[in-house]
Amino acid sequence: MTDPTALFKVLFVCTGNICRSPTAEGVFSTLVRTENLSERVIADSAGTLDYHVGQPPDRRAIAAAERRGYDLSRLRARQFSERDFENFDYVLAMDRDHLSQLRRWAPGKHAGKPRLFLEFSRLDPGGEIPDPYYGGPRDFELVLDLVEDAARGLLGEIRQRLGR
Repeated sequence: MTDPTALFKVLFVCTGNICRSPTAEGVFSTLVRTENLSERVIADSAGTLDYHVGQPPDRRAIAAAERRGYDLSRLRARQFSERDFENFDYVLAMDRDHLSQLRRWAPGKHAGKPRLFLEFSRLDPGGEIPDPYYGGPRDFELVLDLVEDAARGLLGEIRQRLGR
């Protein structure tokens, strides 16, 4: 049975929260707004490390996203906190290293929350989103391709849970 008042909170996690996870947050949030679900679905992102706390996403991630109509410019990096397990329904890792780290951190009752984001992908289910940081423009475009696909799959699951 679906809950017509349910609110779903989604957290995307990568290393420094300046490339992959803010891209996922921006794409997913845009999709949520487009589907008129902003009052029912909330997205955020975080990094496993504190390297870039308070900084905007990588300028290349911002530029690549902007070319596809996504605005990442207002996002700021933050570090993942154990409280995030309590505050979010979905805790989605960009790669297996993040997933492993999140699973080590997860308190017993939240052990099943960390998942790979690409579990929701049709292009590469169960795969990883590669880190574009040391790459070039094509790497940021690939991240967007994978994120857009997985974001649609994730929203499809949430829509089902909402009964829409």
